[in-house]
Amino acid sequence: MSGDKYFIDIMQSRDVKPTAVRLLVLRAMSRGGEMVTMGDLVRLLRTVDKSSISRTLSLFMRKGIVHAADDGSGALKYNLSIGVNMPADEGSHIHFSCERCQRTFCLPAIGIPQVYLPEGFRTSSVNFVIKGLCPACSEAASRQK
Repeated sequence: MSGDKYFIDIMQSRDVKPTAVRLLVLRAMSRGGEMVTMGDLVRLLRTVDKSSISRTLSLFMRKGIVHAADDGSGALKYNLSIGVNMPADEGSHIHFSCERCQRTFCLPAIGIPQVYLPEGFRTSSVNFVIKGLCPACSEAASRQK
């Protein structure tokens, strides 16, 4: 299956009409394991204006194709949430933010722990980010010692 067919299938599975810009955004978001910011996408997609990227991300968020995490860097970071025939996870997993390289990673195998709030409190969203060193930065730091 070609990459484009895979992305088109993802969009169609969420009732999103595939367009050239939407396809470009999905391709750019799937280039690596880490999350991307709006600025990253603008730099990667020089031929696409920022407002088109923003509208595409908003649509993908509403449709559960991507999710966002606030890692404390000042910019939301986005990543794909689903594959074909997979339910959207809506970001309900832990994210890891590397303090050295500033990359943020999804850790989908680690769910967010259940938190019991005192009576009267109601949760609207959960953002669970662990900070530290990613494997590459941890290895580099070990070599420097």
